[in-house]
Amino acid sequence: MIFKTVLLQVVVLFILIFTGFFLTKKHILTKLGTKSITDVVLLIVTPCVIIKSFINTEYSSKTLKGLLLSFLAAVIVHLIFIILSTVMFRDNDVSRKRVLRFAAIFGNCGFMSLPIQETILGSTGLLYGASFVAIFNLFAWSYGIVEMSGDKKNKSVKKIVLNPCILSIVIGVIIFFAKIPVPKMIKLPVEYFAALNTPLPMLIIGYHLAKLDFKVAIKDFRCLFCSVSRLFILPAVGVGAIYLLGFWVPDLRGDLLVSIAISACSPAAAYTAIFAYKFKQNTDLAVNLVSLSTLLSLITMPIIIGAAQMLA
Repeated sequence: MIFKTVLLQVVVLFILIFTGFFLTKKHILTKLGTKSITDVVLLIVTPCVIIKSFINTEYSSKTLKGLLLSFLAAVIVHLIFIILSTVMFRDNDVSRKRVLRFAAIFGNCGFMSLPIQETILGSTGLLYGASFVAIFNLFAWSYGIVEMSGDKKNKSVKKIVLNPCILSIVIGVIIFFAKIPVPKMIKLPVEYFAALNTPLPMLIIGYHLAKLDFKVAIKDFRCLFCSVSRLFILPAVGVGAIYLLGFWVPDLRGDLLVSIAISACSPAAAYTAIFAYKFKQNTDLAVNLVSLSTLLSLITMPIIIGAAQMLA
């Protein structure tokens, strides 16, 4: 029953993804259009989803404890992924190595995971998912950008602080702790924009799938292994670690464990291709990793999420 429920949600998402795939093949959805949609999602939609999760959550000591633990769990998972990727992915081609490691560490926890969080866990899932997205951005714009560029000078505290997702977390936390009543004229637009969080990202993913050279991607063993690692091996280790910590901190179980699993098993982040292009790394490999891992996630996400629900 658990697997059936999760599979149903992933299939629904893939119907939306196929719409993006179809529109791309018909030349209706273009590269320029996809870039614009991506900017809208990153700058408006995802921040609104995060703020909405705080607005719709009533303050309590239990909720506060869960929020703090979700931040801690997200940090632990990212650190595990960084350590494992450093050991697992070595390549004489430095450009390929950087792209492989980045793709293995950073998942599509905003685009792909938040819609599933909301569907399966409701507002609680969104709150925990927002925490994971915040930690993702902290690591991506610090460790990730140094890993991809190979230059520590590219690490920008300003970009981390001014990142829309980080700012939305700050706004949400202030509203949450101060118990600030949000007027309807502000709350409704936030909710309307947040409602776009499922269809728009799925169209973007559909665009990337339409551009995937499946034969090239499947023949590249490192690309295939990295995709499997991103979707199955690393999430299994990360979720397993949080589960074991649950023996000492029981609150790490339940919805929080499932939420971490949903975020941890998402396909390679779109940042993989964006940063690879920006820092002149292996862009073709980056695009193939994003696309192939997204395609394979139809199989792996229900397995990981279903297993986490049974463990929780």
